Parts: sequence; structure tokens; C-alpha cells
Amino acid sequence: MPYQTTVGAQVYRFADLKTLLAKASPARSGDYLAGVAAATYEERMAAKLALAEVPLKRFLDEALIPYEEDEVTRLIIDRHDRAAFAPISHLTVGDLRDWLLLDSTDSATLEAVRWGITPEMAAAVSKLMRNQDLILVAKKCRVVTRFRNTIGLPGHLSVRLQPNHPTDDVRGIAASMLDGLLYGSGDAVVGINPASDSLPTLMRLWQMMDEVREHFAIPMQSCVLTHVTTQIQAIEAGAPIDLVFQSIAGTEKTNSSFGVSLAILREAHEAALSLGRGNLGDNVMYFETGQGSALSAGGHHGVDQQTCEVRAYAVAREFRPLLTNTVVGFIGPEYLYDGKQIIRAGLEDHFCAKLLGVPMGCDVCYTNHAEADQDDMDTLLTLLGAAGITFIMGIPGADDIMLNYQSTSFHDALYLRSVLGLKRAPEYEEWLLRMAITEPSGRLREIGKGHALLKDLPRLGAA
Repeated sequence: MPYQTTVGAQVYRFADLKTLLAKASPARSGDYLAGVAAATYEERMAAKLALAEVPLKRFLDEALIPYEEDEVTRLIIDRHDRAAFAPISHLTVGDLRDWLLLDSTDSATLEAVRWGITPEMAAAVSKLMRNQDLILVAKKCRVVTRFRNTIGLPGHLSVRLQPNHPTDDVRGIAASMLDGLLYGSGDAVVGINPASDSLPTLMRLWQMMDEVREHFAIPMQSCVLTHVTTQIQAIEAGAPIDLVFQSIAGTEKTNSSFGVSLAILREAHEAALSLGRGNLGDNVMYFETGQGSALSAGGHHGVDQQTCEVRAYAVAREFRPLLTNTVVGFIGPEYLYDGKQIIRAGLEDHFCAKLLGVPMGCDVCYTNHAEADQDDMDTLLTLLGAAGITFIMGIPGADDIMLNYQSTSFHDALYLRSVLGLKRAPEYEEWLLRMAITEPSGRLREIGKGHALLKDLPRLGAA
């Protein structure tokens, strides 16, 4: 079905909904690379005007990727809740923006409709919103998950402690882990990106993290970010796995390039649940996403990269994850060219995920060949903190020595908590206080050489 609008004497026509969404998307290098972006600012604005008039019901009738060709499309359509959709079914995309911004549209209202909103609807409305709109609405979205602690409560910010090492040296990883714990990081997850896919090597990492957790009675969860099929094998071999990780995308073809499918993810989800390791909840999955992955895999089907990204959140919410995060600037300037594009993408991803009920964090990051710097990341970090981001990364010195990109440090989390008055997960806060790592206010204490973590952790067998 074609769409059109007139600006002055110029009539702009868009062949289908997929084209309209792409042309209305804020400028980014990945869409230019894919050949789907608006050619001019005028065309982009015309597309926004036309998109604002599209009824939300239209998204249920016109699939961007055919139902018969893509299992993510089938998931989106089959899981759509028409009862949840009913209160907003009469709205256009522009009306939805206005409704989301109303003071009367509160957290409970947004939670009630989330399963009635498709990813394409969320992506569409985000394209009509200013940055402040994305922040305001995301702040109202509440997504709370639990495993050994509680993630996503209002006024809280969690941190993934990321103690990577280029050779998977257990002592080096344990040292980074100790550093992060003493800075009060790790309440989201202690998650290692391994250099190896050797099961014996990975088993040592799982065992070390679990030994540290048990010895100090830390209310945390751990994860090794290897391929999901390897984690299924490790579960069968008796590994102490808390969260199962996988990178996911918004099309079947892209997920296939990652070596996964919905069936494989279901198998992993069931395997993790069978372990029953969470004492507070059963949110056992951890997903990562990022704009541009579908294009790099040749699996975008002509859909703009932001809409492809939001479709990945349909995959995520199917498995009730504890955590999901967008690795926003990791792929590089081919997809998000500069700081302005990275900031916009981070706010879009967070807004769309939270609107759909996904517990969203962000790896606020960039590669050294992008037109971005640490000031851009500070800006995005602060904006996401104001928007109610679920968690961020905590990496020693903000420089990942294994993955070679710039992210956020333990100090960045301290900054954000101080400026915005954000707390850690409540169970983790209690542990930090009990271990004399923080004051009752949440501020860090001076740590002496006799502290239990400094004395005991180096003596643990696995560490």
C-alpha cells in the first residue's frame, strides 16, 4: 500500500510501510549504506508527516517482512495481544506519541498495553519523538526482574561487572572482579566475554565466579557470554550457570547467522530454568543487541536498522530475560557514524525496549575510529540515567582490553548515582553495607588492607 504527503508543491510518495519507516528514521550511516535512508531532510520530514497519519491497526495488516519467510515476524503477529491493544487501537502513530506523553498515561497504563504494541509500532512512534520525549516516556516504563537480586526498581541503577581478559587468565579476571566489587559494581551481573570457546576453560570461569559468590554470600548472578549452544553443553556437564546469554537480532536470517533460532533459545531457557539457581526469581536469560547487526549479516530485508533492532526486543521479551542491553556504538561508524547518531540510537533503543516490557540496559560505548569521544558518552550516560536505564557496564578504566573498545567504568556508575541519586539493587546494597564496602548512604568507604575481600579472594582455589 503506498503512502504519500504533500509539502508545498511537492508530493512525496512512499511505496510501502517498510519504505516509509526507513525514510522517516533519523539520519544514520547504516541506513545510507543500505540505501534505504531519505535522500534529503525534506524527504525525511515528509515521511514523518505521512507516518504520523498511519493508523496503528495498519501495522497488523502489513508485515515488513513476510509472515511466511521470517519466524520473528510470526512471533510478533502470533504473540500480539488484541485485548491489550484495544485501548489504543483507534490511534494513529502521531496520536500514540501524544498519548504516551500525557501525564495521565502512567506506569500502570503503559504496562497494561505493552503486549498490544508491536515492535514496528514502537519503532514508528520513536521516529516522531524528540530526545526529551524518548527520555520522558522511558522514565515512566517499569520493568522489574529478579534472580538473586531485584533489577529495574524506580530510582535504581545496576552495573554489569565486566572483568574480561585477552587470554581468559582466571587470576586476571578475579583481580578485575575484586576491583569492581570494591567499587560496588556487579549487581546486574558479573559477565565475562571469553576469548576462548574451549569448554574446560569456560568451566573454570563459571566455577571461579560461583566460588567467589558462595564464599562471600554475594546476592549476584554470573554469566559467561559464550554461544548459547556451548552453554547448553555446559549445563549438561554440570556447570554452575546462573544466566544464559545470547546475542540476538530482529530477523530470522540474522539470528541464523548468529547460529541461533527461537527453538534453540527455548531449549536454553528450559535448561537454565531446570537448574533452579535463582532464589528470588526465575528470569534466567541475558540478551545483547545492537543496531546494524542485520545489515552486517545481510539479513535486513530492506528494513531500516532501528526497526530491525526493535524487532529483536520481541525475541527478548518472549523469554522473560533478567537483562537485555544494546551495545550501542560497538559495531562502528559504518552504522552509527558519530556521537550524535550514537546518542540518538541509545535513547531510541532504551525507549522502545522499555515500552515493550524489556529490561533494558546500555553498553554506552564507541570504537576509536568513530567520530565520537568520551564527552559524547558522558552525555548519553547522563541522558540514559535520567531516562531510568536498567543497567550499564562497569569495566576497569572504561577500556575493554579484550574487545578493544571504549565503554563505561566503575567510576562512571559512581558519577551517575551521585548526580541522580540512584541506588543499587536493594539486596546488593545490603550486602555492600554488611561487608563494610559502603556507608549507609551508599557512598564507598575507605578500604584497608585487612578487608575480607582483599584477604580471602586471592586464597580461593578457583581464583
